[in-house]
Formats: sequence, structure tokens, C-alpha cells
Amino acid sequence: MAKATKCFFGHSQVEYLGHVITEQGVATDPFKIQAIVDWLIPQNLKQLRGFLGLTSYYRRYVKGYDSISKPLTLLLKKDTEGWNEEATNTFNQLKALMTSAPVLALPNFTKAFVVETDASLTSIGAILL
Repeated sequence: MAKATKCFFGHSQVEYLGHVITEQGVATDPFKIQAIVDWLIPQNLKQLRGFLGLTSYYRRYVKGYDSISKPLTLLLKKDTEGWNEEATNTFNQLKALMTSAPVLALPNFTKAFVVETDASLTSIGAILL
């Protein structure tokens, strides 16, 4: 049986896994983009992990994300020198890439495509299609 608090009917947009799905298409959740814009230079490993976690969620939409983010991921290893100018440049580059369009490519609405969801959101995908 479906849980009523998790069902949406008649909505013009649905937030789903960091994206907003509307009849116009799919877009990155504006709250996630604002979080990236507002993110200050990390002062410790926890903050750096948080930033990399947020940006890596959208990594598939940024060509070469792994090589771009490498200077920051290297800082997660033990016995690194710490934050440097290269890290600052990488941090700013990732922020710019993540907050400029297009982070996502929209599907071609003249052709058939599938929105995959987990079992609790299957009805949402069917309603929007």
C-alpha cells in the first residue's frame, strides 16, 4: 500500500534526488546550487568532504569532474601539505562549473525517454510522463 505522505498527485513539479522535474524538463535543485554558491573555502577535512560530496553528486554532468577535483581529493589523504593556491583555484573552478548552465542536459521531449525511480516514487514518474 502506498504511504499517503509520500504520494504527490496533481503537482506541476516534483523534487527528486537533487533535481526538480517539471513539464518543461529537468533542472538542478536551486537550493543545491545556492548551497554551492554560498559555500566558503573549507577550513577542515569535514567541510572539504561535505563540499566534495555535494559536488560529486552532480559529477556526471561535468566533463572531467574527476581530474578537475583531483587537487581537492588529494587533500583528503594523510600527510598532505594542506590547503594551497591550487586547492583554492580548484575550489573556485568547481563552484563555477556547478553553478553555471548547463549543469544538466535536458532530454529531447520529441523522443521517448524513461524516468527511473525507486519503488516509492514510481507513480510520480508515471504521472509526469
